[in-house]
Amino acid sequence: MYLYYRKKLNKTNIVLLGFPGAGKSTIGKQLANKLQYTFIDTDRYFEEKYRFSIFDFFEQIGEEMFRQLEHELLNDLLNRKQCVIATGGGTPCFFDNMEKIKHSSISVYIQLSPTSLYHRLQNSKRRRPLTKNLNSEELNRYIYEELLKREFFYKQADFIIKGENFDLNELIKILPI
Repeated sequence: MYLYYRKKLNKTNIVLLGFPGAGKSTIGKQLANKLQYTFIDTDRYFEEKYRFSIFDFFEQIGEEMFRQLEHELLNDLLNRKQCVIATGGGTPCFFDNMEKIKHSSISVYIQLSPTSLYHRLQNSKRRRPLTKNLNSEELNRYIYEELLKREFFYKQADFIIKGENFDLNELIKILPI
């Protein structure tokens, strides 16, 4: 048992998972700052590397190629040390991404209710490619349906925390770092 925990402690990266709008980037920046880790948002990293907004990439090239490049970026990022990595909402759901995350990092699922996600996405200033043309009712349905599919992956995380009334210090207390 001791060796298992010892091995776990060597996983110095922390990967944040969750639905779009869950607060992965906001929490990730705070957590990285507090731990003195490097913060990396996979969506921003993608946009900087490929000089293409994700929104435009989806529009012009498509989701399939995006997911392939996202997978390659994730593999690169997981080889780094002492990083807090905020993944895109779909990242753990494609290829073997969730397995790689679990094997190499401490993973945290930031869980929010569908109602909270709806309000956050409805009021978001950031355009998201998979919800851009949805009216209010369609957005609500999309969240419920997509969350059902994605939670299979999200719930494999080492830790699940509630995004509503999030407390950074409570998260730090439970992390084996």
